[in-house]
Amino acid sequence: MVQSTRHGGVSPAPWASLNLGLHTDDAPERVRENRRRFFEALGIDPATVAGGHQVHGAEVCVVERAGQYDGYDAFVTDRPGLLLSVTVADCVPVLFYDQRTGAAGAAHAGWRGTVAGVAVATLKAMEHHFGTRPADLWVWIGVAIGFDHFEVGEEVARHFAARQGEHLLKKPAAQPGKWYVDLKAANRVQLEAAGVPPRQIEVAPWCTVAHNADFFSHRKEAGRTGRMLAVVGRRTFSREKNRS
Repeated sequence: MVQSTRHGGVSPAPWASLNLGLHTDDAPERVRENRRRFFEALGIDPATVAGGHQVHGAEVCVVERAGQYDGYDAFVTDRPGLLLSVTVADCVPVLFYDQRTGAAGAAHAGWRGTVAGVAVATLKAMEHHFGTRPADLWVWIGVAIGFDHFEVGEEVARHFAARQGEHLLKKPAAQPGKWYVDLKAANRVQLEAAGVPPRQIEVAPWCTVAHNADFFSHRKEAGRTGRMLAVVGRRTFSREKNRS
């Protein structure tokens, strides 16, 4: 399980510098070079990576081969050597690994996806297709916008409270009609309720807004920014590599 930062790429401002988003206004050749650098640093063949253009929903794609699968916000696989990726710049990446079967999952959870239960939908897809048991899952809730920076209006707060409960909302002082939402905690609570042991869920402490020097933030940078990748999967190595 790994998530990129914004450092080490070739893109100029406002995408500076390791923009890995295929669906940004950055030059495609720069994004390709950034992806090459990122995957090379991890020892990953880009031809083994699957992902797609997410749409802030809860649809899960069962992936059997590498490539781009647009229109989904979560991906699952049990294929060794196939890596799953989601693109983020404030939304929550949720990465899953089944220590018993080797199956993996990756979800992109913005507020709409969180309300729709995309993380639990990913878990359920792994249960249905690969026999995953929640008790065998290790989950990483990655770098995303933090509680004190994700301010929303009454309409979003109502959707969120109806699905999550008001304990994950905070009303800021002197801001009528405004609330703060804790997206990371919401996904953690959902997964714990679905049976994942709390000790097997790790939550990244960094915030894309508070730590904007290191991570892209769509909100702080008014939409003109790059994207990060979060990647998970069971890598395979040849016998030749294992002997080296």
